[in-house]
Amino acid sequence: MSAPLSGGRASGRTVVVTGGASGIGKAIAEAFRENGDRVAVLDRTDSPGVIGVDVADEGRVRAAFSSVREQFGTIDVLVNSAGLLTESPVEDMDLAMWNETISVDLTGVFLCSREVLKPMRQQGWGRIINVASQLGIKGGVGLGHYSAAKAGVIGFTKALALEVAADNVLVNSIAPGPIETPLVDGISEDWKRAKRAELPLGRFGTPAEVAPTAVLLASDPGGNLFVGQTLGPNSGDVMP
Repeated sequence: MSAPLSGGRASGRTVVVTGGASGIGKAIAEAFRENGDRVAVLDRTDSPGVIGVDVADEGRVRAAFSSVREQFGTIDVLVNSAGLLTESPVEDMDLAMWNETISVDLTGVFLCSREVLKPMRQQGWGRIINVASQLGIKGGVGLGHYSAAKAGVIGFTKALALEVAADNVLVNSIAPGPIETPLVDGISEDWKRAKRAELPLGRFGTPAEVAPTAVLLASDPGGNLFVGQTLGPNSGDVMP
């Protein structure tokens, strides 16, 4: 079995974080590094220390994960954090906007998860953590495509968790509320102002406030009983 532990925390594992060059993904990657893990960052951004990939492109995803295995060997934890966020009322939305969001935010999760499943099952240990959104639970005006994709991520998480839990591969999701990231910067100020007014905390979160949830889900024993769950660091926006 993979991954010896210290103090109930993940330590010394190989962690892959998609969308890890900015926002929530970057904070998650940093949190795992601070935890003593080896981290491979996959992102569209072409920058030093990052493996470039479009998570919606099957061939590029396969090549990226092959590169990770060559550099790091076994992949113990996958965090699917790559995402795209645009805004449009459904009646004005063109098919290209819809398809792009579904491809990156949902299909990308499928493609990346598929790449690690067989090795994780063979080694008898693995953790897959999908970054969804509270909008996948409650929806959002002007964000029908994004809400649909993130609802799909939550449903996919549950179904995959049922398929692989017996092999000690645990699949869960995180559904953050609005977080101060470059992703949210593109949303209108009117939307953000109205959203803040709805939140019991009265403010958006920060990436650093989300990242510890990913570390928890990958930890042992702390994460060992989470199967198909959706954890919600969301400023009180959703209370299941």
